[in-house]
Amino acid sequence: MDSNDDLPIVDVLTFITDELLHTYRSCVGEKDKEKSIIEFLERLDDDKSILKLKTINIEIKSDLDWFNVSRPLTISELRGKIVILDFFTYCCINCMHVLPELHSIQDSFPPESGLVIIGVHSPKFENERANSNILSAVLRYGVTHPIVNDFGSTLWQSLSIRCWPTLIVLSPAGLPLLLLMGEGNGKFLENFISVALSFFGRQGKLEHYNLPLQLSTNPNPASKLRFPAKIARSPAGRFAISDAGNNRVLVVSSRGLVEHIIGDHKAGLIDGKFTEARFKHPQGLTFLDEHTLIVADTENHALRKISLADGIVKTLAGTGVQGCDRIGGNAGPVQPISSPWDVAIFRTRDMDMSFHLDERNVLEKTIVLISMAGTHQIWGYFPEGIIWWKFRKFDPLCCVSLIGNGLEENRNNSYPQNAAFAQPSGLAMSKDFLFVADSESSSIRKVSLVDGKVMPVVGGDRNPLNLFAFGDVDGKLYNAKLQHPLGVACHTTESKIFVTDTYNHKIKVIDTDENYVSTMAIVNEDGSPIVFNEPTGLCLDADGCNLLVADTNNHTIYIIDLLTLKAKPFCLDFSQVTERESNEPQYSFINRELVHKTLSLHCSEINTIIFNILLLLPLKFTEEAPQKWIVQKLSQSVNVTHSSGTLDNGTCNIQVQNKNLNSEDITNQIVIEFLLNLCEVKFCLIKRFLVTIDIKFNEKVCENRHDVNIQIDRSNIHIE
Repeated sequence: MDSNDDLPIVDVLTFITDELLHTYRSCVGEKDKEKSIIEFLERLDDDKSILKLKTINIEIKSDLDWFNVSRPLTISELRGKIVILDFFTYCCINCMHVLPELHSIQDSFPPESGLVIIGVHSPKFENERANSNILSAVLRYGVTHPIVNDFGSTLWQSLSIRCWPTLIVLSPAGLPLLLLMGEGNGKFLENFISVALSFFGRQGKLEHYNLPLQLSTNPNPASKLRFPAKIARSPAGRFAISDAGNNRVLVVSSRGLVEHIIGDHKAGLIDGKFTEARFKHPQGLTFLDEHTLIVADTENHALRKISLADGIVKTLAGTGVQGCDRIGGNAGPVQPISSPWDVAIFRTRDMDMSFHLDERNVLEKTIVLISMAGTHQIWGYFPEGIIWWKFRKFDPLCCVSLIGNGLEENRNNSYPQNAAFAQPSGLAMSKDFLFVADSESSSIRKVSLVDGKVMPVVGGDRNPLNLFAFGDVDGKLYNAKLQHPLGVACHTTESKIFVTDTYNHKIKVIDTDENYVSTMAIVNEDGSPIVFNEPTGLCLDADGCNLLVADTNNHTIYIIDLLTLKAKPFCLDFSQVTERESNEPQYSFINRELVHKTLSLHCSEINTIIFNILLLLPLKFTEEAPQKWIVQKLSQSVNVTHSSGTLDNGTCNIQVQNKNLNSEDITNQIVIEFLLNLCEVKFCLIKRFLVTIDIKFNEKVCENRHDVNIQIDRSNIHIE
């Protein structure tokens, strides 16, 4: 290695990382790749070119808030561990792409193996500084490693970090080893960590202690909905909702009656019947017709079709693995795509006139437009073959890039391939214009689907490279300022576009004749101002008189009267969905606290078991949050009147009867799961545990009422 004494620390790290990557990637076999990493590590002690790195003391400020741990961590106390620092911000699509890679590495190398992953949240937007919003993102994306809210980006600035995501790897002695910028380094990083753990382990430099891990939980847990994302309306007026946090899609009537639940709480990529199908954090959706839905299955990197007529889910495009292709053109199921975030339908006539003597008889064909957030482009899926812009031919079932060059910019242009987007996340059609919520440029833009020209509407900046022109200012064109908008909806009869200004927690409306945006003064039914929390999707009803809004972090759908601007919850009625269709989560007994109790019950009478939950101060039940119980296991000889319910002031009861009068000598069993939402002064938590009741039926028992007292503090459960 050459001398790098005059370079900043970040440049020295980048230099030695690039040198290793070049050597590593030039190796053909796995043994040679491993050898290149070992040689890199062996040179660390004697390499004079990195003396500057040995003088740096990386540390996290002591007054910051943490997630997924029971107490703050410091880098100095992690000596003896290899540490990966992930500098990220939760809005960044590239950061989202890195999370599965880190999750895989964490599964392979847990803390006791000698590796620690720490997410250093370094916000771009003002909204991202708030603990509550970071916590929602942690839950939404299933992050389980420790995260620190470096709200002032102190560590970012001290190390001169330049982009999201950036990963820095520290040795067990705290020496910076690597700096990886951007996504796509997952396989190399996993191999590097594997070799480094063996290398430092042989030297006796690793410590194998555990960390104070404690998964953070939502203080206001969701019930039926969990982080709802986008909403779509069918031609007849019913709605589809992407219930992203529950990995499913709901189809509901205009009054909120749930007609279909498609998918399950468990994430996956499975086609087939509604009860078998699996999604992974679906976002955008749209009705192709009254009985067909198209879904952007975001974290499966797939485009899916739901047929309501035959109850089948089918994958149209995407392989289930994130792609990096910015051109496309292959048949959908073999075409890799990257984080599709929303979809819209456009219909146009085929420009191939060779077989049509009368232009008026040319039928319109369907194009599915996709906001491909991962590659910063607009793509198209073509169910039918068509000749379109400038007589370009698109084959049937192909999925292909249409607009945007793939650079992350706010660049408008008359030529679609020269334009650029910055994480497009919302789409809405209005005649021949496609309106786009371009989240990372904090702007709303539009595309002419006659010729592909991309134009500004409101927000952002004239400088296409400035992706920090955000704020909360009503106004015209570039004078207006938004903050990471995610949703758009077009009024069918008026020149209005409704916008979820997500990180400003507001709904805004654009006059498209004037390119002027203004904030909607929405209130609750009692007249008080409504408080949204990162609203994501929105949709007009069939009459255009009401606006439905997915208030994502509040796990709620609101319906807003556009005349009075009064909002009320759009309540969902699950009563008509069968138990098989409902796919309510089936809780595993794994990792649940378990307590036992033995009872003698009367053999021939109805017995009442009363469960009393006693909380030790300062614990208390979270107000208005559900306190649930469910019978998870029941012996065949036992009958209960109800299999689930809620607690009333910490108490519930079940009626138990013996179905087999000859079972006095048999021990029967009931297993009940409790799911409690509890609070202390400074935090809230979810307490989930199993109570196993071993029952002996006996004709000699006099009492048919039995109290089971369960005492709970923050860390222990005791049954009496």
